[in-house]
Amino acid sequence: MKSVLVIGAGRYGSYICKKLYEMGHQIMVVDQDEERINKILPFVTGAQIGDSTNRVFMESLGIPDYDLCIVAIGDNFLSSLETTFLLDELGAPKIVSRATTSSQEKFLLRNGADEVVFPERQMGNWTAIRFISDNISNYIELTDGYSIYEVYVPAAWDNKRIGEIDIRRKYKINILGVKNGTMNMDISNDTLLHRGQTMLVLGKTQVIQKLFGL
Repeated sequence: MKSVLVIGAGRYGSYICKKLYEMGHQIMVVDQDEERINKILPFVTGAQIGDSTNRVFMESLGIPDYDLCIVAIGDNFLSSLETTFLLDELGAPKIVSRATTSSQEKFLLRNGADEVVFPERQMGNWTAIRFISDNISNYIELTDGYSIYEVYVPAAWDNKRIGEIDIRRKYKINILGVKNGTMNMDISNDTLLHRGQTMLVLGKTQVIQKLFGL
């Protein structure tokens, strides 16, 4: 269990809080809007109404005690930047800040952010890739050009064993699991594939897209 400070209780910050709460972590949320704070109260362990650019207020939160600080402010970049800088000065162990442009990312990284996320860009990319083909059920983009895709078993692989297809040797793609209602991660070369199932496959993004006609 980790202690997390979330600054900004708008839609993005609220989703973060709810997911962290579901995962069993301790969450302190900060926002200037009392209505936002009241809405998120059932999903956090603590909440404060205050200005995250105010040094005295931020010092009162005990910033070094949090394992992770997330700046989820989306409607005021200057406030986000000042908050990130202040968190760094006050000794935050790890800071993740939200950005909407590459220039914002540069400023945030230069002023204390350890990581920068682009919620709109990432969701836009996911939506485009997820729904451009009927063969894709889900996907996760990794680093260095690798991805994990959940794709439907091709008709040509119906009733064939993973070892027969030899996908790893031919394409350097790994089948991590097979789903038929529930995901089965305990697979081997003898695992039988059926049309209508989905598979989790890991490999180079371009290779996966070409192989499965994505």
